[in-house]
Amino acid sequence: MPMTSLTVLTLPDHTQLPDSDGTFVKNLQEHPQSILITDSIKPILERLHPDGQYCIGQDSGIYWRLTDPPEKGAEAPDWFYVANVPPTLNGKMRRSYVLWKEYIAPLIVIEFVSGDGSDERDKTPPSQGNDGKVGKLWVYEQAIRVPYYAIYEVAKAQVEVYHLVDNNYQLMTPNERGHYPIKPLKVELGIWQGLYQNADLPWLRWWDKEGNLLLTGEERAEVEKQKREQLIEKLRSLSTEQLNALGIDREMLE
Repeated sequence: MPMTSLTVLTLPDHTQLPDSDGTFVKNLQEHPQSILITDSIKPILERLHPDGQYCIGQDSGIYWRLTDPPEKGAEAPDWFYVANVPPTLNGKMRRSYVLWKEYIAPLIVIEFVSGDGSDERDKTPPSQGNDGKVGKLWVYEQAIRVPYYAIYEVAKAQVEVYHLVDNNYQLMTPNERGHYPIKPLKVELGIWQGLYQNADLPWLRWWDKEGNLLLTGEERAEVEKQKREQLIEKLRSLSTEQLNALGIDREMLE
């Protein structure tokens, strides 16, 4: 009796799936906002992952099911972070994050709301969605199972954070600083009013668990510059004899 040949199903990876749905970014604040929260949290992530094994997605697709067309099986949050996965695959940047190739869900997903927030809070399950549409909140909660889901409403300058507890999202209550603790990262998420990239706006930002604002690389450099200038001014106030005792030539301070 001849043997029947078996066809092995090969699931597509990030190089075989669409990395864009052709839509525009809806708000010009979204791009600098993503850069701000990425830049400021990098020192924290580098301490947590000295081996560099973590991934940040910015307006990138998370594929959670196979569909036709493929992009209907993905959500593209404005920002997300995944722990303990390589940032590149086979020496190339990821085009998307494919759950059936990784199995590790993002720890936190952040959506920037440009409309009324109904899409970001949509809990419609697959069995009830029209034309295969599934609610975004349902996907993050029930399919991908993201532990923390933040919805930042730009126009209202407010953020909601949901925490997955017993397989269901619970709306978190802010702490005394008005921030939301993301305990695995030992950071807090909240709103900061200030100047960033030439725009004085309310921005979504991180703080450490003591309530200290996490600075961007540019902000850290500015702080160091101010410290150096203050030190130089202090040294200039010393006498020549005191400077000589410290091994400092006054001309070096000019």
